[in-house]
Amino acid sequence: MRRNGSRRKREAEKVAARREVDAGRGDWTSPAAGRINFGDYLTRYYWPTTAHLEVSTRAAYRYYLDRHFVPRFATMPMLRISPSVVQAWVNEAATTELSARSIVTYHALLHRIFARAVIDRIIPVNPCAHTELPKVLAVRKLIITVAQFEKILTKIPARYRMMVLLAIESGLRWGELVALRPVDIDFDTRIVTVRRTIVEVAKKNSPTGQRCFVKDYPKDDEQRLVQTERGTCKQLREHMVEYAIRDTDLLFTSSTGTVLSRNNFRTKYWAPAVQAAKLDNSSKVTFHHLRAAHASWLLAGGADIQVVKERLGHAHITTTQLYLGTLPDAGDRALAAYRKTRNGTRGDTSTPSA
Repeated sequence: MRRNGSRRKREAEKVAARREVDAGRGDWTSPAAGRINFGDYLTRYYWPTTAHLEVSTRAAYRYYLDRHFVPRFATMPMLRISPSVVQAWVNEAATTELSARSIVTYHALLHRIFARAVIDRIIPVNPCAHTELPKVLAVRKLIITVAQFEKILTKIPARYRMMVLLAIESGLRWGELVALRPVDIDFDTRIVTVRRTIVEVAKKNSPTGQRCFVKDYPKDDEQRLVQTERGTCKQLREHMVEYAIRDTDLLFTSSTGTVLSRNNFRTKYWAPAVQAAKLDNSSKVTFHHLRAAHASWLLAGGADIQVVKERLGHAHITTTQLYLGTLPDAGDRALAAYRKTRNGTRGDTSTPSA
């Protein structure tokens, strides 16, 4: 008995020594802490760390978790969610309607949560660290042509036609567009100052309790200036007169004068207009494609890429470069430029000077 007791004591001392070394390296985690389940960890640990995030970002995270992870992992102890468990979710998700891009996006959030759990000493390693993810294939951007845009525009109700015109000319994001007021526009210089945005989230995630609320800075936290055409400014003034819009009023509102909801506008006006235009790709054309078309049209017309970047408010020029050569006739334009250069020099047989 004494011999067995001595053996157990030595083993306990070895375990304690290993834990001391692990603690010194910052690797030790409490087995008891790892028994907390996924749902409780989110509530007690993870969500408090997201307080600094944008409301729209937190709302998106909440949606991803409630839809895809909470139903599956909520009652599972954190330590029981192993790499194979995460891989099983990915494998099953790949057989559903979820796209590879969506799976990668949702997995990134799960990875972030478990990375936080490692920092909190809840688990020793991140089970998402070595997941085999589906390959995301690059898809050619859908860019509407001038002819397609004109077809859509004719089907937009008169009240919102000016907004659609300004969207294609300015490249503003939806939230920036519906937050505009006359005081944001210098009608002499024809410059729009993008200084606010309107965010639309579920009421339970809104800091004001309202579905739509104003954020006093645009995306990327930086105001920007966007110049418009003289004719556009004239039409904007006419729009203001027709709908009795004062300097501090919103330029574009619902028929009752309230903030224009993106979801309502899409359902009631945009989708029917696109459908009525009878485009080949009508089911895929969204309002955001106006912003993409703005970038593509400018670049195809020879605009400086840095100017396009600044108009769009892109943080990195590599994002703007994604719109180079995206118009359907980009290949024909390139060949025309090639023929122009080749034919223009064909008759010149002189020898260049040294």
